[in-house]
This record gives sequence, C-alpha cells and structure tokens, in this order.
Amino acid sequence: MSAENIIPARHWGQRLVAVFLIAIVGFAIYMVATSRHISWSTIPQYVFDETILDGIRLTILFTILSMVISIVAGAILATMRLATNPVLSGFASLYIWFFRGTPLLVQIIFWFNIQLFIPSIDVGFFQMDTNVVVTAFVAALLALSLNEAAYMAEIIRGGLLAIDDGQYEAAKALGYTPTQAMIRIIFPQALRVIIPPIGNQTISMLKTTSLVSVVAAQDLLTRAQNIYARNFLIIELLIVASLWYLLMTTIASALQYMIEQHFGRSSRQPMGPWRAALRVMRAEGTKG
Repeated sequence: MSAENIIPARHWGQRLVAVFLIAIVGFAIYMVATSRHISWSTIPQYVFDETILDGIRLTILFTILSMVISIVAGAILATMRLATNPVLSGFASLYIWFFRGTPLLVQIIFWFNIQLFIPSIDVGFFQMDTNVVVTAFVAALLALSLNEAAYMAEIIRGGLLAIDDGQYEAAKALGYTPTQAMIRIIFPQALRVIIPPIGNQTISMLKTTSLVSVVAAQDLLTRAQNIYARNFLIIELLIVASLWYLLMTTIASALQYMIEQHFGRSSRQPMGPWRAALRVMRAEGTKG
C-alpha cells in the first residue's frame, strides 16, 4: 500500500471531548457577556485610571524587589544547606521547613502586626516605634521575600546538585578555590537548570502580590478594592485588575522564553578553553 492510500485513524473520543469543551467555554462566555449585572461600558474608564496605574507600578515593584531579595537569600541558604557544618545545614533546613510549612497569608499578617510584641526597636540610645519602620509596604515585602527565599533555596540547591561531582574535582585540580569554582564553573552551568523554575516563580509572584491587599499595601488589587468600595462596581473592577494581571504575566512569560532560549543557545556553543581543560582533566582522571 502506498503512502497516498494510508488513512489516518479517527480519534472520535478526542473530537467529542473537544466539542464538549468548546461548548462549555462558549456558554460561559455568552453568560458573562450577556449579563445585565455587569456594566461593560464602565470598564474602559478604569483600565488606565491613575489609581489603577499606581497599583500596577507598586505590584511590579513588589515583584522585582521580593524576587531579587529571595534569590540572594535563597543562594545563601542553598549553600548553607549543602555545607558540611551541621549548624549551617540545620539552620537552612529549619528555615525552609518553617517558611514552606506556614501559609504566606499568615506571614503577611504576622509581619504587619509585629508591633504587638515588639512595640519599639531599641539599639543602645536609638529608639524608634516599630510601626514607623515596619509599614504595610515593608511588612508585605518582608513576607513575600522571606517566604520566596525558602523556595529559591530548594531551586538553587537542585541546580547545584545537578552538576556532576567531576566538575568540582576538575576545578580543584586546576587550582580554583571553592569560591572561584562555584562562581566561575559550577554556578554558570547550574543556571540552565535554575532559570526555568525561577521564571515560573517570578510569574507566580506577580499574582501572589495580590495577597498583600489584606494589609492595604496599595498594590493593584488594593487599588481596585478601594475604588469599588466607593462605586460598588465590584465585578467591573475585578475584571480590570484581571486584565492587567494577564498582561503582566504574558509579558513575563515572553521574557522568560527569551532568557531560556538565550541560555539554551549558549549551552550548545563550542566549549571555551576552561571547559575544554576540564574535560581533559576528567578524561585523564578516568584513565588513571
């Protein structure tokens, strides 16, 4: 039988499921679009409202600051977790266990109310009311950063463990100190493993920042809530906030894709001199 006479199999089950899903989605869109309880004409008025735009800027600021802090803290925790010193390793394990085991919402509320048991910060002759230091913004940033650091630590630790032990041995044989080996050899290779989950966590953080609305940290959702508390256009303002969250996560996803493609290309490029030397050292060690 020639290739022209081959008839592809018909997957009727998949077609029925596809039709069913299209019908469900179409019905849901129709119900929302034809609802008389949604004032669609007012939504465009608030999309570029200055209050909403201020909330967007603060949401982006929360995301950037919390991710930068958590990546730095996560790298330190991952290094401590891999250390041979039981105190360092135990502290990192305890930190990760605690912050991953308690809800982020609870942590946000805790930091916002920390003045209940630490009313003032006293350092020698210096004294300041805790509420002055730990504002709603600071409380939200602390909670987001410290919580995310626990996840970053495990992501970075996983990337470091993915590197073959021979890389450490070859770096040591070439005269690198442990710090130099980590910065110049191990960590650049681990980036290919680390970057995709960090990108996913960043996109997740964009949406997670909405939790800070419980302490009125003036992010996007908080600003939308402030507006609909006055005009009672609850669904309309939530749609506006959702549209902006979708736009931000879409842009972040595109940036993540480009970064992954860049590091994917770099991993397929010819080896540099130091990588070639490492491979030679490993080969000689194997022969020995």
